[in-house]
Amino acid sequence: MIELDAATFCLQWATGGLLFLWVTTRRREVGIGYGWLMRATYGIIAAIGVVAGFRYGDDLGRELAGIGVVVATSVALAVSVVRRKAGVAGERERVAVKSARITAMTGIDRDIDGPRDDVPEFPPMLDLIAPVIGAIGLLFGAAAATQGDASYAVSLIRVLAGAAFLGAVTDAMLLGHWYLVQPGLARGPLLELVRWTAITWPVEVVAMLLPTGMLSVLDGSIDDGYGGMLGWFWIACAVGTIALVAVTRAALKERYYSAVMAATGLLYLAILTAFGTDLVARAVLA
Repeated sequence: MIELDAATFCLQWATGGLLFLWVTTRRREVGIGYGWLMRATYGIIAAIGVVAGFRYGDDLGRELAGIGVVVATSVALAVSVVRRKAGVAGERERVAVKSARITAMTGIDRDIDGPRDDVPEFPPMLDLIAPVIGAIGLLFGAAAATQGDASYAVSLIRVLAGAAFLGAVTDAMLLGHWYLVQPGLARGPLLELVRWTAITWPVEVVAMLLPTGMLSVLDGSIDDGYGGMLGWFWIACAVGTIALVAVTRAALKERYYSAVMAATGLLYLAILTAFGTDLVARAVLA
């Protein structure tokens, strides 16, 4: 019904992750090093997908798109490194406020080593090129994943939904860790990713229920090889994911800094259940 393909999975994971990287970088609040981490991580994942595609697959369109994702991500990373001295607008504003506060308290006006206004800043739109190319590749990946008389439309919905869902929850967890590096960062960027995880969750679940889908596993029409246990495990993963997202959102309402670390730990668990929601369904329906 839908093939579980490593090349398509890596491409969709990288595409979704890079899309939500742009969602974060467009705010110009998170330090520039966060972008370096994310571009390098997803660039490697996309590259692994390309290698797997050429080694085990036969879809040239998907592999070419994967190469495009790697190239676009590498260019964005290079531009970000070259323009690193500019930092981000939000960081420059924080440094300016801090400098003014110190001057007011001490009466000493001194230069503080930090982001510079005379250097062009990294344009966040560059982060949008790679996921657009990746989405084109997923059109080919969905076709390659369609088996027998399965619907291409259903396969495409599942691939795109999985890309957004896994990308949002992965980026949320990684951003939560970034607060250790940038403790003064406001919670807005993290709250936005948590919100997007909650928004993409029902799309992912419904996509896996579309016929022929997990309902057929639950009613016994499709044998999962374990007496229906994998179907119930999938339900536990799906319910567990949205429950963890809800608890994470509640934790972030607390004012203390430790709430961010608690939320990050919860997102660790959410990644496990989110991947179970996506991969268990794909494995059973393959």
